[in-house]
Amino acid sequence: MNPLTKWSALVRGARAATECVRLVVLIAAIAMLFSQVASAHEVRPAYLSVQEEAPNAFSVLFKTPMQGDARLALSAAFSGKVENLTPVVSRPTGDAMVQTWQMRAVEPLEGQVVSIDGLQNTMTDALVRIEFASGDVWIERLTPGAPEATIPATPSRWFTAATYFKLGVEHILSGFDHLLFVLALLIITEGSWRLVKTVTAFTVAHSITLALATLGFVNVPSPPVEAVIALSIAFVAVEIVHVRQGRRSLAARAPWLVAFAFGLLHGFGFAGALSEIGLPAGQIPVALLFFNLGVEVGQLVFVGAVLALVALIRVRRRSLPAWLDLVPPYAIGTIAMFWVIERVATF
Repeated sequence: MNPLTKWSALVRGARAATECVRLVVLIAAIAMLFSQVASAHEVRPAYLSVQEEAPNAFSVLFKTPMQGDARLALSAAFSGKVENLTPVVSRPTGDAMVQTWQMRAVEPLEGQVVSIDGLQNTMTDALVRIEFASGDVWIERLTPGAPEATIPATPSRWFTAATYFKLGVEHILSGFDHLLFVLALLIITEGSWRLVKTVTAFTVAHSITLALATLGFVNVPSPPVEAVIALSIAFVAVEIVHVRQGRRSLAARAPWLVAFAFGLLHGFGFAGALSEIGLPAGQIPVALLFFNLGVEVGQLVFVGAVLALVALIRVRRRSLPAWLDLVPPYAIGTIAMFWVIERVATF
């Protein structure tokens, strides 16, 4: 081999090594970014549950997130006159502080303003659920910008539908693991018709298990489900790498089958979130239907945004290095495995 050929080989090797280093650094940066975002997502909202046990007598449960060993400085308040019948009992649950007590409404709760004092000084939300002896349920999400709301006299069916639809949209758009799985499906799916079948299969699957779990026909522990959901993301990420390397497995040939199989698992994840909220007696079909519709609309918004971004990149695409195609699957797989380890550790 002449010196010029040796030099060219060394240059090519150096370039390849440089590209590998850049790939590793980029993946690590993306993984760190998403890990921070995911950790922020794990700070669950505060939750206030008020349930009427007897006329004007209510049991109260107030759950607030923990920051280290201290809970967020939040408290529930009503605009009308209420009085506590029992002392407040507090118990930590790991990532939250749960407080329970009994109270009596001297003035009817209907028409009162409920507020979470201190919420405006935080970056979290608060979910309020009030269930009356009549079976009527009122649910509202309070935010730092709107930490109070008026309890309506009688929640209508349309109010229930709108509330659960909004909760469904918010849940999917803040569920980074579900969105990352959908993103992986979009990457591995080729062709518009195959994409439609894949998204439809995922929708049908998680709708089935969401309904079964929420209605109590199937009961699956949440921690293993969350861990397997993260593992499903890593599986699809590996399949994307195989496709990039010219190996077409079942996931590449029939992505809708993979979407349906893992969609069943993701449905249990959705059901876990919905079980914390609860379903209003007498309006369960409406609440379940519109929560699911909200999840689907949020999912379609995400898919549309990704497809629009891809179209924009294709229009303005310049000559990009081949290794760049491996960045998304490696980043997705790294984040997913981080979640797997994190969630298994909580068993």
